Amino acid sequence: MNLKYTNKKITGMLTVIPENEVQFIDTIDNYNFSKRQSMQLGKIMGYEKQRIVEPGVTVSDLCIFGLNYLFDKDLLKKDEIDALILVTESPDYILPPTSNVIQGKLNLGHDVFCMDINQGCAGHVVGLMQAFSLLDQEAINKVVLLNADVLSPKASIKDRNSRPLAGDGASITIVEKSEVANEIYANLKMDGTRREALIIPAGGFKTPSTAETAKLIEDDNGNFRALDHLCMKGDAVFNFVQKEVPIMVESLLEYANVQKDDIDYFMFHQPNKFMLKKLADRIGVSYNRLPHNVVERFGNANSITVPTVITYNLGEKAEHEEYLLCMAGFGVGLTWCSMLLKIENLDFCRMIEY
Repeated sequence: MNLKYTNKKITGMLTVIPENEVQFIDTIDNYNFSKRQSMQLGKIMGYEKQRIVEPGVTVSDLCIFGLNYLFDKDLLKKDEIDALILVTESPDYILPPTSNVIQGKLNLGHDVFCMDINQGCAGHVVGLMQAFSLLDQEAINKVVLLNADVLSPKASIKDRNSRPLAGDGASITIVEKSEVANEIYANLKMDGTRREALIIPAGGFKTPSTAETAKLIEDDNGNFRALDHLCMKGDAVFNFVQKEVPIMVESLLEYANVQKDDIDYFMFHQPNKFMLKKLADRIGVSYNRLPHNVVERFGNANSITVPTVITYNLGEKAEHEEYLLCMAGFGVGLTWCSMLLKIENLDFCRMIEY
């Protein structure tokens, strides 16, 4: 599906990273592999360190911390917020929606439109699509897009396939109407027939958590995980990304009538360093234009990785310069989507610690 938006813009971006840092080398003894094997794999995949919340910290805590930072710095005013969109796969509660929890704790107005979206790796671009659609309403002028997850507890500490990549965090993206005519292009695809490539089998209403679903089971590769844990079929995910994402990006550029060389940066979801380098090779862009330096420093924080790669690599430069970006997310669902848009002279582009 091709999508097009006009007279919309991003005006600010903040990433909230947990202060707690875990070094991969300190976790090697958890895995059923030799230290040498784990270190070799870590070098290839980008297993170095990850940011993980302390026990008890939830999505709403991270989002409220980031929003209060913006309020305190006079970068955002409460009465300016018309809509609050939260993209997460780790809500505070089954109900009520966590966006309502955030709205209530911050004492935002009753007219604020609140919405939770259950999306993962593609969630930042999906959230932007929803934000842009809301801005078509006369009553909505500023949307706060929140992306946040604390999924590290769902990655088994004995699963070398997923645990070293797990990261937590949140991001806040401010989206507004633009007085200057512009065009934003996007595309989106979903395939639920491949849903089991990335799944937490138990914990929902289909398979409630029990003592049985909490038991660790060894897989064919020597990893131990329970049905309550994230299960990632690495080969299936890798092949999906390498096949579908380049096609998607080429289709987006053709739709927008933009040449690959016109794009300043390809800011993609950060699953692991190896996958991103192979993806850059297939698309035909340099590693400098498709950064892959986030997962090895912060971990894979689901839909927060795209804002993280932007705030980490551009930072204050985005507050004074302009960039044409191709953003893309791909993973759980399976879902894959991309967006072509320009960011310029942002009010803020920062990263803070919780």
